[in-house]
Amino acid sequence: MDQAGTLRRLVNKGGRMPDTLDSGYAEPAGAGGSIRTISVTSGKGGVGKTNLVVNLGYALTKQNKRVLIFDADMGLGNINVLLGVTPKYNLYHVLSGEREMEGIMLEGPGGMKILPAASGIQDMSQLTNHQKIFLSQEFERLAVNFDVLLLDTGAGISSNVTYFCSKARDILVVAMPEPTSLTDAYALIKVTHEKHFLKRFKLVVNFVRNEKEAKEVYRQLTAVIDKFLPKVALDYVGYVLRDDHIPKSVRQQKALLESYPFSKSGKCFEDIASRVFEETRPVKGEGILGGFLGSIQGKNLSAR
Repeated sequence: MDQAGTLRRLVNKGGRMPDTLDSGYAEPAGAGGSIRTISVTSGKGGVGKTNLVVNLGYALTKQNKRVLIFDADMGLGNINVLLGVTPKYNLYHVLSGEREMEGIMLEGPGGMKILPAASGIQDMSQLTNHQKIFLSQEFERLAVNFDVLLLDTGAGISSNVTYFCSKARDILVVAMPEPTSLTDAYALIKVTHEKHFLKRFKLVVNFVRNEKEAKEVYRQLTAVIDKFLPKVALDYVGYVLRDDHIPKSVRQQKALLESYPFSKSGKCFEDIASRVFEETRPVKGEGILGGFLGSIQGKNLSAR
């Protein structure tokens, strides 16, 4: 990747580069500091995280919210595949200096906007500090046009995943009722807490038979967190029922709420969207992504 292209564009837009990578670079907050930023993440792949993001975004557009989805699974992005759209350009072309953010933005169902990530490009799996600076300035610039920014991170505990988690107001962890999913969700929370000092996470339990099963997953996970991570709080946000309509909508490459709005899982998505948005409170006077500009070296905001 042409990192020099990214740096040239940053300078041409008036961005100030840090003297060294350890300088604790920071910029004043932009005018878009009241945007809701929600990171949707998981310790394990295959738990329906991206499907949740798509339907959460669609539900919020139906609540008259202006939604921007950022596919933050930098090297293996697939939101565009889930929605059946084929981007000509993606974030790789922005970071290489070939395109502007507006030039890669796609329109999804309900009028939501999507910033597609690259797929199969190894260089994207580990962002440099300069690239993080550039992205932060771009989000500050775009933020005034949106009410909600949804970050669809990759799965696991890579530095990209924990980094994007640390820059959101709300971290929505997606798990399912399987031992491996619970173990990996705990690992993600533990690593993110230890690396970025975050103290509050939210849980959505996917692929459950009923609410009782979802709350049992929450009970098991909080029991381990309370024992080994006593400073961490995990809030229960909701659940998504097993539903044959979900794989049908995936095969159709459409949001479930678009194809089957009255399905039982569709109601779950709508409930989660209402609850998450109501509970997310912007903090005025701070930058987008919970202070994206202020901590490129893993420093964080005051604990939430």
